[in-house]
Amino acid sequence: MKISDEIALSARNLARRKGRTALTLIGVVIGTCMVVLMISLGIAQTQANDEMLQSWGDLTQVQVYGYGTQVDANGKTIHLDDAAIESFKKLDHVVAATAYAEAYNLNGTIDAGKNGRYQTQLYNVVGIDPAALEPMGFALQSGKWLPEGGGNSKATKIPVLVGANAGYGFEDTRKSENSSKRYRWQGMTDAKGDPLPPFVDIDKDKMTLTLSYGEGSSQKSQTWELEIVGVLQQDYAKGYFTDSGIVMRVADLKMLETLYNKMARITTNDQNYQQVYVKVDDLKNVPEVEEAIHELGYSSTYSMNQQREEMNKQTMRSQMIFGGVAAVSLLVAAINIINTMTMAIYERTREIGVMKVLGCELNNIRAMFLMESSCIGFLGGVLGVAFSLLASLVLNNISTILGVLGQDGGIDLSGIMGGGMYMGAGSTTISVIPPWLVLGALVFATVVGFVAGIVPANKAVKISALEAIRHD
Repeated sequence: MKISDEIALSARNLARRKGRTALTLIGVVIGTCMVVLMISLGIAQTQANDEMLQSWGDLTQVQVYGYGTQVDANGKTIHLDDAAIESFKKLDHVVAATAYAEAYNLNGTIDAGKNGRYQTQLYNVVGIDPAALEPMGFALQSGKWLPEGGGNSKATKIPVLVGANAGYGFEDTRKSENSSKRYRWQGMTDAKGDPLPPFVDIDKDKMTLTLSYGEGSSQKSQTWELEIVGVLQQDYAKGYFTDSGIVMRVADLKMLETLYNKMARITTNDQNYQQVYVKVDDLKNVPEVEEAIHELGYSSTYSMNQQREEMNKQTMRSQMIFGGVAAVSLLVAAINIINTMTMAIYERTREIGVMKVLGCELNNIRAMFLMESSCIGFLGGVLGVAFSLLASLVLNNISTILGVLGQDGGIDLSGIMGGGMYMGAGSTTISVIPPWLVLGALVFATVVGFVAGIVPANKAVKISALEAIRHD
């Protein structure tokens, strides 16, 4: 018997008892729909978690801290310095590593305007390896990246990148410190409500950096012109300095520290960094890289992946609970399929006997019943997926629907997915059903139907042909 004939015969047999077949299908539809929806909520929650964490920081980035005394596997004291950064760069799956060095220990100013009228301190200056900027995910609003190199103490110019609002960090030194006119900040308006521009135009005004130590006639100082080569695109997840800071090459910042220490006669030559950032090529490789850093002896690390894994575990636990409820629905559906197929065998006992007498092979008889139960599972899966897609569409447009009905607000799913999941007017993705989930649901429902039909099908082939023919 051809497969097409078996399918046609199975369809005719199922159509004989439309009511019973429909009732059996309902169980499969409900079970499939519940499984798909529960998984889709989990997928959406995982994506929401990733988006939220991504707004806080880079998920593929590991932060290594240099606090305290750290030792390697041989018991040797190690430091978070340039040598450590080079060792991080050599690790598998690492695309960049750099310190975010800051100028807190330097005494000096950055001046702009006529006679250096506008001034800011050095706390907004950050030193980063120029080779790491682009791989780390920084973007330029205009201009170009910092050139490689740096650290030349005889240089008169220092190339820098600035945030788009770096001009607001300057204050007018001709105004009293108690005067509101001494400061400008983003969003500040005049009496007419018009926005006030910053004191310093980063596209036109020249900036100079001056290091100084001492007072009066004994004061020592040295000045460099800051050459703005590019403007960073604002991204607070990367750092505040992308908005209002000044970024120079880490080698230039270390050069400034060396010269300042010489001015101030500071003999301590601390080359250690408080914090180093390591960029990994893919999210899935972050745990491996973090473990490799630990093996080097740097035990104090942090990555957003740690928090992501904990949040996903919480989501997974909720999925397992509600997925278990959905699985029970499919189990009940499987029992209904077994019951339906068993009843079909009793009703078609004489038909089975005739088929055997006419020489029909046992495998064909078994295949016929397995085909029928598989069809029930497949059709139930199709309808279940269809209802799931419809329910997903409704959930993802719940705010619009509630708005049409005259109700404001959203839907709170924090109780369903283990807390922390609130989908309100600002979010439209509550349920995500990818193609692999649709295909998986159809295959799973069909397999459930097939497995449920094995016992009845085996029972059908064991019926005696003579007894079946005499059966009323």
